[in-house]
Amino acid sequence: MKQAGSVQQTLRHTALGLSDERAVDMYKTMMTARRFDERGQLLKLAGKVNFHISGITQEPSQVAMGFAMDTTTDWFLPYYRDYGFVLSIGMTVKELMLSLYAKAEDPNSAGRQMPGHFGSKRLRMVTGSSPVTTQVPHAAGIALAAKMRGEKSVSIVSFGEGSSNQGDFHEGCNFAGVHKLPVIFVCQNNQYAISVPLAKQTRGQIYDRALGYGFPGVRVDGNDTLEVYRVVKEARDRAIAGEGPTLIEIMTYRVTGHSATDNDLEYRTKEEVEPYKQNDPIQTYKNYLMDAGLWSDEQEATLQVEIRAIIDEGNQYAERAPFQSAEDSELYVYAEPSGEGH
Repeated sequence: MKQAGSVQQTLRHTALGLSDERAVDMYKTMMTARRFDERGQLLKLAGKVNFHISGITQEPSQVAMGFAMDTTTDWFLPYYRDYGFVLSIGMTVKELMLSLYAKAEDPNSAGRQMPGHFGSKRLRMVTGSSPVTTQVPHAAGIALAAKMRGEKSVSIVSFGEGSSNQGDFHEGCNFAGVHKLPVIFVCQNNQYAISVPLAKQTRGQIYDRALGYGFPGVRVDGNDTLEVYRVVKEARDRAIAGEGPTLIEIMTYRVTGHSATDNDLEYRTKEEVEPYKQNDPIQTYKNYLMDAGLWSDEQEATLQVEIRAIIDEGNQYAERAPFQSAEDSELYVYAEPSGEGH
């Protein structure tokens, strides 16, 4: 029999309005993101793909972000590590694989962009670009459009802490604050901007910057999946109610190199990284579900088989799929003739 404190802990998702099924789906999604990420790293090492960038240990907070939003009305502007985020709002493993292999069917860019540059009209996901932080003012503009049209819609934009030191971040926040726009700014603070540690990036607290722009800033532990969900959901409720933007700083850690071509041991030690690897937030959330009686070892074994099959299928399909033709590579780059004589 569980003690009273344990029972109270297992009811956290219910108190947040999450059904048991949705709480379990969050775990399935973050685990799918993890296994895809691991496969991407192996494919890069094997020379099958040209590039991979990892978001390992950031998946639970990313999934919580997605599950807190409305995929039928909201707009999504992810950043390049957001596999958990994009899977949670409807992107498929097959689509991620097509992007990894840079194939013509890649919904993000038909294989023109590097993997991790997400975009999907079907999913209301706005295309990002390689220069970091450009998506922040875009999110503010989308929120302005929604406000002008009277739509009950929120834009949510994700970025790393390095981006919070770019001019685009400050301009987007200032504009959103002035116009009280329905936008959520999410800084995934994983402690490193490529090789530059947080201590050499800023002397202040990132979430405190919101005060200068006239809206709330919140810091949340990225290892606490349900707390991230609560904070993002509250920010969305504020935005829908016309109360304006929120800046959320999710504290996490990048346990891999910046990308598959980065040797992170040139600027940090194994001893620094190892505790973060051991404190895996996916395992923490799995333990929560097991304590709540929503998950078991048998279900875990079944899930791992299912995910492996999904990833294998997506990988095989993407590897065999054709690249974009030379003729099609100019589509959407140059203006098309509108009629005779033009």
